[in-house]
Amino acid sequence: MTSAKETLGFQAEVRQLLHLMVHSLYSNKEIFLRELVSNASDACDKLRFEALSDAALFESDPELAIRITYDPAARTVTVSDNGVGMSRQEVIDHIGTIAKSGTREFFQKLTGDQAKDAHLIGQFGVGFYSAFIVADRVTLTTRRAGLGAEHGVRWESEGTGEYTLETVAKAARGTEVTLHLRAGEDDLLSGARLRDIVHRYSDHITLPIVMKKEEWDKDRGAMTVTAEDETVNQASALWARPKSEITDEQYAEFYKHVAHDFEPPLAHVHAKVEGTKEYTQLLYIPAHAPFDLWDPRQRRGVKLYVRRVFIMDDAEHLMPHYLRFVRGVIDSNDLPLNVSREILQESKDVEAIRAGSVKRVLALIEDLAGNQKEKFATFWREFGRVFKEGAGEDPANRERIAKLLRFASTHADTDAEEVSLADYVARMKPGQDRIYYVTAESFPAAKNSPHLEVFRKKGVEVLLLHDRVDEWVVGHLPEFEGKPLQSVAKGALDLGALEDEAEKKAHEEQAGAHAELVGRIREALGERVKEVRVTFRLTDSAACLVAGEHDIGANLERILRAAGQKVPESARILEVNPEHPLVRRLAAEQDATRFAEWSAVLLDQAALAEGGQLDDPAGFVRRVNQLMLALAGDGPGRVWVPGQ
Repeated sequence: MTSAKETLGFQAEVRQLLHLMVHSLYSNKEIFLRELVSNASDACDKLRFEALSDAALFESDPELAIRITYDPAARTVTVSDNGVGMSRQEVIDHIGTIAKSGTREFFQKLTGDQAKDAHLIGQFGVGFYSAFIVADRVTLTTRRAGLGAEHGVRWESEGTGEYTLETVAKAARGTEVTLHLRAGEDDLLSGARLRDIVHRYSDHITLPIVMKKEEWDKDRGAMTVTAEDETVNQASALWARPKSEITDEQYAEFYKHVAHDFEPPLAHVHAKVEGTKEYTQLLYIPAHAPFDLWDPRQRRGVKLYVRRVFIMDDAEHLMPHYLRFVRGVIDSNDLPLNVSREILQESKDVEAIRAGSVKRVLALIEDLAGNQKEKFATFWREFGRVFKEGAGEDPANRERIAKLLRFASTHADTDAEEVSLADYVARMKPGQDRIYYVTAESFPAAKNSPHLEVFRKKGVEVLLLHDRVDEWVVGHLPEFEGKPLQSVAKGALDLGALEDEAEKKAHEEQAGAHAELVGRIREALGERVKEVRVTFRLTDSAACLVAGEHDIGANLERILRAAGQKVPESARILEVNPEHPLVRRLAAEQDATRFAEWSAVLLDQAALAEGGQLDDPAGFVRRVNQLMLALAGDGPGRVWVPGQ
């Protein structure tokens, strides 16, 4: 039986993608077969998982396999499977649209460089469309496992703006994709050519990939197809083989399959754990961050198998959130085959597997940091901000994570995050007992923070933390190797042994000498400040704002407000530099109104210098204008600079 054909239009993004496939990726055309085989493998894995709770889905065909055939006369290549198949609505959802939240990001990332763009295809879950690289028409016939033969669906498109859909009879469950080859693609109508592509890209697929056996016909002087089937891949779980039998190329191709990536991984670890818990890990760190790394709905990249039977492909309980970029496979010998997400959440076995897997990944990253500097630099560039989350998320491994963290600092004064905490400690000044840092919304704001002035003068290194996640890091990392982390913008400045007795005495004398000025500014500003005091951290700036020792820092307060969080109102401490010409002029000002106005300018300037926002920008502009007019005038209001 068949129904009338229905013609539907592609989602706009699919049309754009099809154009890319045909015109940009021709030089990498072999990828079509890997993607179709990978999709077939996924469909079989899903059926095997669903059949754990409903064995009737196997119907009368429990032996799962992928079949590749070709027809030189019709000029077609067909990839078929007896996996889970699709219903009519699933065909529309999965083939007619790109059901991904990151579709727009996909097209934004396209560079026009064929090699670079090729790796994005599988990563964005759109590998099916690669069929149009070699085919000018694609026919997909499918039936969902568990539905009757009359519920088959045929989808067909020429890769332009629309596709047809009709209901057909299909006796066997699963999916069959037939490619009607473009002119000039006849080299694919060869068993040897197709086998070569399978060996290169899909040898690791755990299901048998079946083709008809071919033999040499002496009379015809050519290979002829026989009726006998043969498996053309190894059809065994790569992770279950001894490491000595697996080449780097095989590891890389398996990664491309599980990660849907077109580029080799940055690093991998393959280990078999034996003892009270038995499981095998094959885990990869990608060379590039996936497009949806920051998407809260992003699926994790670790597939769970139980005794080589696929269970699920986003086993979030096996890898913490800060390692969500890790891809690969974990195969357990102890978990039940009917394991559910609820069981995973509560299982002690899963806790042990997760803990062991995290340690393997951290050891892999430690090896990169210690022995493969360039690869570690790539890792940090791609995943450093995500990895920093582990300082708060994984207290059991906090010390190991802390040693792997990298930051910018005043040592190089560049935004390159290359300084480890161990590097910092090794460069600490004699008598220095703290690790100093400043947080800001951007690197320029951190680098030019007025709070750094005395540290630059004394040659004391300060970490420049300009990622939002850095506030999370320092909030959960109070010390490193016995050295407390200290914000240069919080609390009273205590340089300890970095100051000699003469400096400390001079500070005390200065604070006493300017007590009257500090009191006048405090009175003028009222509740806008928590306290006013003479600064010992400024050398060039007139004033700065400081948070109380136990108050929320200004940068964290801004981040929380931007996220919609309620933050309790807290006034800041204003520190003034009595040696600065503006402050000296302020001290000489006898007009109470002008003194109050200029005190407010000083406060607003300090807020702007640390990247803050003003409550009354118009008032600030008015006061600055008045100050500029006073500077330019000849009357008694003209600013007097001592010594000039």
